[in-house]
Amino acid sequence: MYGNVLLLNGSTWEPIDIVSVPRAINLVLAGKAVIVETSGRVLRSVADTFPVPSVIALRYYVNVPRRGARWSRRGVLMRDHYVCVYCGAKPGDLQRGRALRKQDFTVDHVLPRSRGGVDGWTNTACACYACNHRKGNHMPSEVGMRMRWEPKTPRTSYLVITVGNGPEAWKKYVEI
Repeated sequence: MYGNVLLLNGSTWEPIDIVSVPRAINLVLAGKAVIVETSGRVLRSVADTFPVPSVIALRYYVNVPRRGARWSRRGVLMRDHYVCVYCGAKPGDLQRGRALRKQDFTVDHVLPRSRGGVDGWTNTACACYACNHRKGNHMPSEVGMRMRWEPKTPRTSYLVITVGNGPEAWKKYVEI
């Protein structure tokens, strides 16, 4: 059986990990977890049929130390939902006579790397190509640009990236 299952902590329903389907079914059959949402598929054995879970929750609370979210370009774009921090453009909006696609968005360094800026959650934001090009290696205030929000470190761990690309059912359990 292939696929992944989102594993939630007991009582708080915080995402803990992403596990394989066989591991998830073993946790459910052992009575250590309950199925929260199914994937619509079933696993058949000689005697029984089991729903394949999409999201499971442990029956008990597990103390998991907070994992810091590792910075990545893809993570910045997903954190900002592919919305330009300067003009508010998003995929599907018209710009220069054509609809923007996710590929048209870039990661902008608020304090440019040429001036000592680093790759980090609070120094990077999603920007459309036009705004990023206009800003260049300047500070936003130097070219008369204002940021619509302040870039922040996401509260959720590495699961942000995986869940953002996972099934739709996972997204309501993770704050992106």
